[in-house]
Amino acid sequence: MSRPPSPLPRLYRWRTNLIQAPLFFLFTGICGSLALLVSLFDRRGRVQHRIARIWARLSVWSTGSSLEVRGGENLGRFPVAVYAANHTSYMDTPVVFAALPFQFRILAKNELWSMPFIGWYLGRSGQIRINTENPRATLSSLGGGVRALRAGMPLFVFPEGARTPTGELRSFLSGAAYLAIRAQVPLVPIALSGVYDLLPIHTRHFYPGRLVLTAGEPIQTAGMHMHQAEELTERLRTAIEELRGQPAIALSE
Repeated sequence: MSRPPSPLPRLYRWRTNLIQAPLFFLFTGICGSLALLVSLFDRRGRVQHRIARIWARLSVWSTGSSLEVRGGENLGRFPVAVYAANHTSYMDTPVVFAALPFQFRILAKNELWSMPFIGWYLGRSGQIRINTENPRATLSSLGGGVRALRAGMPLFVFPEGARTPTGELRSFLSGAAYLAIRAQVPLVPIALSGVYDLLPIHTRHFYPGRLVLTAGEPIQTAGMHMHQAEELTERLRTAIEELRGQPAIALSE
């Protein structure tokens, strides 16, 4: 993976401050307000999810980046599945919502619920809150995820639990494997490329380029037991690492 220069060229910093960031927050405010409004009658979350997808596409567009989906045949291949991806940037969530062509719920950290518009959307649209600092609360929230899966709703998880500071994979928590085994649904590995370079953890400026979401072969969990969660977690991490090892994506000049 290439790395953006530090500090970023003045062009990128001014472009972010004057154009891209204001557009991003404008789209977030408008779409967040619309989602809150329709949540009053949209009990199944379908319209809210469509608005979220519009917000996601506009957000990616506002950064000046392009988005490519690879392995699209593995997305929605099963009616219900757990989708898990590496966590590289705050822009991972817009990329995921823009790329996945179906309604799903996302497991998100507690802190996001305090963010204006984004937190309001998460709460009103039935996304699943997870407290990574309290083991008992984490187990309870995972139980909510299992219930969602058994009710027919796909889930999306970032098994690293937090953004990577370097762009490299961190250790994986076993939550995604736990959910997939408990609900006996496939676990689909997803690799995000170029998103770390777009907005690394140490900067507030966009460095636009080509973003790629690659979906791998679903890992079947039928017949697996909970004592195999760690084994499944390692298989998931290996699969995502292999997907990330595909030809590098060149950033725009």
